[in-house]
Amino acid sequence: MSEEKKGFFARLKEGLNKTRNNIVHGIDSVFSGFSAIDDEFYEELEEILIMGDIGVNATSNILDRLKQQVKEQHIKEPSACKQLLIDSIKEQMQVGETAYDFEKKQSVILVIGVNGVGKTTSVGKLAGMLKEEGRKVLIAAADTFRAAAGEQLAGWANRAGVDMIGGAEGSDPASVVFDAVNAAKARHVDVLLCDTAGRLHNKKNLMEELKKMNRIIDREFPDAHRENLVVLDGTTGQNALAQAREFGEVADLTGIILTKMDGTAKGGIAVAIQSELNVPVKYIGVGEDMEDLQKFDPEQFVNALFDVKTEEE
Repeated sequence: MSEEKKGFFARLKEGLNKTRNNIVHGIDSVFSGFSAIDDEFYEELEEILIMGDIGVNATSNILDRLKQQVKEQHIKEPSACKQLLIDSIKEQMQVGETAYDFEKKQSVILVIGVNGVGKTTSVGKLAGMLKEEGRKVLIAAADTFRAAAGEQLAGWANRAGVDMIGGAEGSDPASVVFDAVNAAKARHVDVLLCDTAGRLHNKKNLMEELKKMNRIIDREFPDAHRENLVVLDGTTGQNALAQAREFGEVADLTGIILTKMDGTAKGGIAVAIQSELNVPVKYIGVGEDMEDLQKFDPEQFVNALFDVKTEEE
Protein backbone atom coordinates (compact mmCIF):
# COMPACT_ATOMS: atom_id res chain seq x y z
CA MET A 1 0.00 0.00 0.00
CA SER A 2 1.48 3.36 -1.03
CA GLU A 3 1.99 6.06 1.61
CA GLU A 4 -0.78 8.13 0.05
CA LYS A 5 -3.20 5.20 0.07
CA LYS A 6 -2.19 4.33 3.60
CA GLY A 7 -2.73 7.89 4.76
CA PHE A 8 -6.11 7.91 3.06
CA PHE A 9 -7.12 4.62 4.72
CA ALA A 10 -6.09 5.96 8.13
CA ARG A 11 -8.17 9.10 7.56
CA LEU A 12 -11.10 7.07 6.28
CA LYS A 13 -10.91 4.87 9.34
CA GLU A 14 -10.73 7.86 11.62
CA GLY A 15 -13.53 9.56 9.70
CA LEU A 16 -15.77 6.54 10.13
CA ASN A 17 -15.29 6.55 13.92
CA LYS A 18 -18.74 7.97 14.57
CA THR A 19 -20.38 5.53 12.19
CA ARG A 20 -18.44 2.70 13.77
CA ASN A 21 -19.72 3.66 17.20
CA ASN A 22 -23.16 3.83 15.70
CA ILE A 23 -23.19 0.45 13.97
CA VAL A 24 -20.37 -1.80 15.03
CA HIS A 25 -20.80 -1.60 18.77
CA GLY A 26 -24.44 -2.49 18.33
CA ILE A 27 -23.62 -5.42 16.10
CA ASP A 28 -20.97 -6.68 18.49
CA SER A 29 -23.43 -6.59 21.37
CA VAL A 30 -25.86 -8.68 19.31
CA PHE A 31 -23.17 -11.23 18.49
CA SER A 32 -22.08 -11.50 22.09
CA GLY A 33 -25.52 -11.08 23.67
CA PHE A 34 -27.35 -13.85 21.84
CA SER A 35 -26.69 -17.50 22.46
CA ALA A 36 -28.71 -18.76 19.49
CA ILE A 37 -29.38 -17.63 15.92
CA ASP A 38 -33.12 -17.06 15.96
CA ASP A 39 -35.68 -14.56 14.65
CA GLU A 40 -34.98 -12.19 17.49
CA PHE A 41 -31.26 -12.24 16.67
CA TYR A 42 -31.98 -11.30 13.03
CA GLU A 43 -34.50 -8.63 14.05
CA GLU A 44 -31.98 -7.01 16.36
CA LEU A 45 -29.33 -7.03 13.60
CA GLU A 46 -31.82 -5.58 11.13
CA GLU A 47 -32.66 -2.72 13.46
CA ILE A 48 -28.99 -1.82 14.01
CA LEU A 49 -28.21 -1.84 10.29
CA ILE A 50 -31.22 0.31 9.42
CA MET A 51 -30.50 2.73 12.28
CA GLY A 52 -26.92 2.92 10.97
CA ASP A 53 -28.21 4.34 7.66
CA ILE A 54 -27.48 1.18 5.71
CA GLY A 55 -31.04 1.40 4.40
CA VAL A 56 -33.95 -1.01 4.21
CA ASN A 57 -33.11 -2.44 0.82
CA ALA A 58 -29.42 -3.15 1.49
CA THR A 59 -30.22 -4.47 4.98
CA SER A 60 -32.73 -6.97 3.69
CA ASN A 61 -30.28 -8.14 0.96
CA ILE A 62 -27.47 -8.48 3.52
CA LEU A 63 -29.65 -10.43 5.96
CA ASP A 64 -31.10 -12.71 3.24
CA ARG A 65 -27.57 -13.60 2.21
CA LEU A 66 -26.57 -14.16 5.85
CA LYS A 67 -29.56 -16.43 6.54
CA GLN A 68 -28.77 -18.47 3.45
CA GLN A 69 -25.12 -18.93 4.46
CA VAL A 70 -26.04 -19.79 8.07
CA LYS A 71 -28.33 -22.50 6.72
CA GLU A 72 -25.89 -23.85 4.12
CA GLN A 73 -22.95 -23.90 6.52
CA HIS A 74 -24.99 -25.17 9.51
CA ILE A 75 -23.76 -22.32 11.69
CA LYS A 76 -25.08 -22.40 15.24
CA GLU A 77 -23.06 -19.71 17.04
CA PRO A 78 -23.99 -16.04 16.57
CA SER A 79 -20.32 -15.06 16.92
CA ALA A 80 -19.50 -17.11 13.81
CA CYS A 81 -21.75 -14.80 11.77
CA LYS A 82 -19.72 -11.64 12.08
CA GLN A 83 -17.30 -12.37 9.24
CA LEU A 84 -20.17 -13.55 7.05
CA LEU A 85 -21.96 -10.26 7.71
CA ILE A 86 -18.85 -8.25 6.84
CA ASP A 87 -18.37 -10.24 3.62
CA SER A 88 -22.01 -9.77 2.72
CA ILE A 89 -21.71 -5.98 3.09
CA LYS A 90 -18.58 -6.02 0.90
CA GLU A 91 -20.51 -7.96 -1.72
CA GLN A 92 -23.28 -5.34 -1.70
CA MET A 93 -20.71 -2.69 -2.46
CA GLN A 94 -18.84 -4.16 -5.41
CA VAL A 95 -18.26 -1.51 -8.02
CA GLY A 96 -18.02 -3.72 -11.12
CA GLU A 97 -15.16 -4.23 -13.53
CA THR A 98 -16.20 -1.62 -16.09
CA ALA A 99 -16.75 1.18 -13.57
CA TYR A 100 -13.56 3.07 -14.42
CA ASP A 101 -13.44 2.44 -18.17
CA PHE A 102 -13.94 6.15 -18.78
CA GLU A 103 -10.49 6.84 -17.32
CA LYS A 104 -8.90 5.01 -20.22
CA LYS A 105 -11.18 6.28 -23.00
CA GLN A 106 -11.82 9.67 -24.49
CA SER A 107 -14.66 10.75 -22.25
CA VAL A 108 -16.94 13.55 -21.13
CA ILE A 109 -17.94 13.59 -17.47
CA LEU A 110 -20.81 15.71 -16.20
CA VAL A 111 -20.50 16.26 -12.46
CA ILE A 112 -23.87 17.06 -10.91
CA GLY A 113 -25.17 17.67 -7.39
CA VAL A 114 -26.73 20.38 -5.24
CA ASN A 115 -24.64 23.33 -4.10
CA GLY A 116 -22.66 22.83 -0.92
CA VAL A 117 -21.91 19.13 -1.30
CA GLY A 118 -18.35 19.64 -2.54
CA LYS A 119 -19.08 19.42 -6.26
CA THR A 120 -16.62 22.02 -7.54
CA THR A 121 -13.96 20.72 -5.16
CA SER A 122 -14.56 17.16 -6.41
CA VAL A 123 -14.15 18.28 -10.03
CA GLY A 124 -10.79 19.83 -9.12
CA LYS A 125 -9.60 16.76 -7.22
CA LEU A 126 -10.76 14.41 -9.97
CA ALA A 127 -8.87 16.50 -12.52
CA GLY A 128 -5.73 16.22 -10.38
CA MET A 129 -6.14 12.48 -10.00
CA LEU A 130 -6.65 11.89 -13.75
CA LYS A 131 -3.72 14.16 -14.61
CA GLU A 132 -1.50 12.11 -12.29
CA GLU A 133 -2.57 9.00 -14.18
CA GLY A 134 -1.18 10.61 -17.32
CA ARG A 135 -4.47 11.74 -18.86
CA LYS A 136 -4.87 15.05 -20.63
CA VAL A 137 -7.71 16.80 -18.79
CA LEU A 138 -9.83 19.86 -19.57
CA ILE A 139 -12.35 21.40 -17.14
CA ALA A 140 -15.54 23.18 -18.23
CA ALA A 141 -16.92 25.68 -15.70
CA ALA A 142 -20.58 25.24 -16.64
CA ASP A 143 -21.89 26.36 -13.25
CA THR A 144 -22.36 29.96 -14.36
CA PHE A 145 -25.09 30.77 -11.83
CA ARG A 146 -23.25 30.64 -8.57
CA ALA A 147 -21.14 33.70 -7.98
CA ALA A 148 -17.48 32.74 -7.57
CA ALA A 149 -18.01 29.14 -8.77
CA GLY A 150 -15.78 29.89 -11.78
CA GLU A 151 -13.07 31.46 -9.61
CA GLN A 152 -13.15 28.57 -7.18
CA LEU A 153 -12.84 26.09 -10.03
CA ALA A 154 -10.04 28.10 -11.66
CA GLY A 155 -8.12 27.78 -8.39
CA TRP A 156 -8.51 24.00 -8.46
CA ALA A 157 -7.61 23.81 -12.17
CA ASN A 158 -4.48 25.74 -11.34
CA ARG A 159 -3.57 23.38 -8.48
CA ALA A 160 -4.20 20.36 -10.69
CA GLY A 161 -2.24 21.89 -13.57
CA VAL A 162 -5.06 21.56 -16.12
CA ASP A 163 -6.76 24.01 -18.49
CA MET A 164 -10.24 25.40 -17.94
CA ILE A 165 -12.91 26.81 -20.22
CA GLY A 166 -15.30 29.20 -18.49
CA GLY A 167 -18.10 31.64 -19.23
CA ALA A 168 -19.16 34.94 -17.76
CA GLU A 169 -21.31 34.77 -14.64
CA GLY A 170 -24.94 34.28 -15.67
CA SER A 171 -24.08 33.13 -19.21
CA ASP A 172 -25.66 30.07 -20.79
CA PRO A 173 -24.03 26.92 -19.31
CA ALA A 174 -24.74 24.99 -22.52
CA SER A 175 -22.62 27.47 -24.50
CA VAL A 176 -19.73 26.83 -22.09
CA VAL A 177 -20.12 23.10 -22.72
CA PHE A 178 -20.23 23.73 -26.49
CA ASP A 179 -16.95 25.71 -26.34
CA ALA A 180 -15.36 23.14 -24.04
CA VAL A 181 -16.32 20.16 -26.23
CA ASN A 182 -14.83 21.83 -29.29
CA ALA A 183 -11.69 22.80 -27.39
CA ALA A 184 -11.40 19.20 -26.10
CA LYS A 185 -11.53 17.86 -29.66
CA ALA A 186 -9.10 20.44 -31.04
CA ARG A 187 -6.61 19.83 -28.22
CA HIS A 188 -6.99 16.03 -28.25
CA VAL A 189 -8.07 15.98 -24.61
CA ASP A 190 -8.63 12.58 -22.97
CA VAL A 191 -11.14 13.64 -20.33
CA LEU A 192 -13.45 16.65 -20.32
CA LEU A 193 -14.83 17.33 -16.83
CA CYS A 194 -17.91 19.58 -16.65
CA ASP A 195 -18.93 21.28 -13.43
CA THR A 196 -22.69 21.97 -13.56
CA ALA A 197 -25.07 24.16 -11.54
CA GLY A 198 -26.79 22.47 -8.63
CA ARG A 199 -30.29 23.79 -8.24
CA LEU A 200 -32.71 21.03 -7.32
CA HIS A 201 -35.47 23.31 -6.05
CA ASN A 202 -35.99 24.42 -9.62
CA LYS A 203 -35.93 21.00 -11.18
CA LYS A 204 -37.61 21.94 -14.44
CA ASN A 205 -34.87 24.42 -15.36
CA LEU A 206 -32.19 21.99 -14.24
CA MET A 207 -33.68 19.23 -16.39
CA GLU A 208 -33.82 21.48 -19.44
CA GLU A 209 -30.26 22.63 -18.85
CA LEU A 210 -28.86 19.10 -18.49
CA LYS A 211 -30.84 17.93 -21.55
CA LYS A 212 -29.42 20.81 -23.55
CA MET A 213 -25.86 19.98 -22.44
CA ASN A 214 -26.43 16.32 -23.30
CA ARG A 215 -27.75 17.21 -26.77
CA ILE A 216 -24.68 19.36 -27.44
CA ILE A 217 -22.28 16.64 -26.33
CA ASP A 218 -24.18 14.00 -28.39
CA ARG A 219 -24.07 16.18 -31.48
CA GLU A 220 -20.55 17.58 -31.18
CA PHE A 221 -18.76 14.61 -29.63
CA PRO A 222 -20.77 11.48 -30.50
CA ASP A 223 -17.90 9.05 -29.96
CA ALA A 224 -17.03 10.20 -26.44
CA HIS A 225 -17.60 7.83 -23.53
CA ARG A 226 -20.13 9.44 -21.18
CA GLU A 227 -20.35 9.56 -17.41
CA ASN A 228 -22.80 11.37 -15.13
CA LEU A 229 -21.38 11.44 -11.62
CA VAL A 230 -23.56 12.73 -8.80
CA VAL A 231 -21.81 14.28 -5.79
CA LEU A 232 -23.45 13.57 -2.43
CA ASP A 233 -22.55 14.78 1.04
CA GLY A 234 -22.06 11.74 3.30
CA THR A 235 -23.05 13.68 6.41
CA THR A 236 -26.62 14.13 5.17
CA GLY A 237 -27.52 10.42 5.33
CA GLN A 238 -30.97 9.62 3.94
CA ASN A 239 -31.22 13.12 2.49
CA ALA A 240 -28.32 12.28 0.16
CA LEU A 241 -30.30 9.28 -1.04
CA ALA A 242 -33.32 11.49 -1.78
CA GLN A 243 -31.12 13.92 -3.75
CA ALA A 244 -29.58 11.11 -5.76
CA ARG A 245 -33.06 9.86 -6.67
CA GLU A 246 -34.07 13.32 -7.86
CA PHE A 247 -30.96 13.66 -10.00
CA GLY A 248 -31.59 10.14 -11.29
CA GLU A 249 -34.84 11.47 -12.77
CA VAL A 250 -32.92 14.22 -14.54
CA ALA A 251 -29.86 12.32 -15.73
CA ASP A 252 -28.76 8.75 -16.28
CA LEU A 253 -26.43 8.39 -13.29
CA THR A 254 -23.36 6.23 -13.81
CA GLY A 255 -21.62 6.76 -10.49
CA ILE A 256 -21.52 8.51 -7.15
CA ILE A 257 -18.87 10.67 -5.52
CA LEU A 258 -19.43 10.55 -1.77
CA THR A 259 -17.82 13.49 0.03
CA LYS A 260 -17.28 14.54 3.66
CA MET A 261 -16.80 11.00 4.92
CA ASP A 262 -14.26 12.29 7.42
CA GLY A 263 -16.58 12.90 10.33
CA THR A 264 -20.01 11.51 9.65
CA ALA A 265 -22.05 9.23 11.86
CA LYS A 266 -23.96 8.30 8.70
CA GLY A 267 -21.22 6.47 6.79
CA GLY A 268 -23.56 3.53 6.31
CA ILE A 269 -25.32 5.61 3.68
CA ALA A 270 -22.59 4.51 1.23
CA VAL A 271 -24.05 1.00 1.38
CA ALA A 272 -27.66 2.22 1.15
CA ILE A 273 -27.16 4.48 -1.86
CA GLN A 274 -25.48 1.83 -3.93
CA SER A 275 -28.11 -0.77 -3.11
CA GLU A 276 -31.18 1.46 -3.44
CA LEU A 277 -30.16 3.13 -6.69
CA ASN A 278 -28.10 0.38 -8.23
CA VAL A 279 -25.49 3.04 -8.99
CA PRO A 280 -21.95 2.38 -7.75
CA VAL A 281 -20.03 4.65 -5.40
CA LYS A 282 -16.94 5.36 -7.54
CA TYR A 283 -15.06 7.93 -5.47
CA ILE A 284 -14.99 8.80 -1.81
CA GLY A 285 -13.71 11.97 -0.19
CA VAL A 286 -12.33 12.37 3.33
CA GLY A 287 -10.98 15.91 3.43
CA GLU A 288 -9.94 19.11 1.73
CA ASP A 289 -6.63 18.17 0.12
CA MET A 290 -6.06 17.07 -3.44
CA GLU A 291 -5.27 13.48 -2.42
CA ASP A 292 -8.33 13.26 -0.15
CA LEU A 293 -10.49 11.98 -2.97
CA GLN A 294 -9.79 8.38 -3.98
CA LYS A 295 -11.36 5.57 -5.92
CA PHE A 296 -13.86 3.74 -3.81
CA ASP A 297 -12.54 0.43 -2.56
CA PRO A 298 -15.33 -1.64 -0.92
CA GLU A 299 -12.81 -3.92 0.77
CA GLN A 300 -11.01 -0.96 2.31
CA PHE A 301 -14.26 0.83 3.21
CA VAL A 302 -15.85 -2.10 5.04
CA ASN A 303 -12.56 -2.94 6.77
CA ALA A 304 -12.38 0.67 7.97
CA LEU A 305 -16.02 0.58 9.02
CA PHE A 306 -15.64 -2.60 11.07
CA ASP A 307 -12.11 -1.85 12.22
CA VAL A 308 -10.85 -5.04 10.60
CA LYS A 309 -7.07 -5.32 10.94
CA THR A 310 -5.42 -5.58 7.53
CA GLU A 311 -1.94 -6.80 6.62
CA GLU A 312 -0.97 -3.36 5.36
CA GLU A 313 -1.39 -1.72 8.74
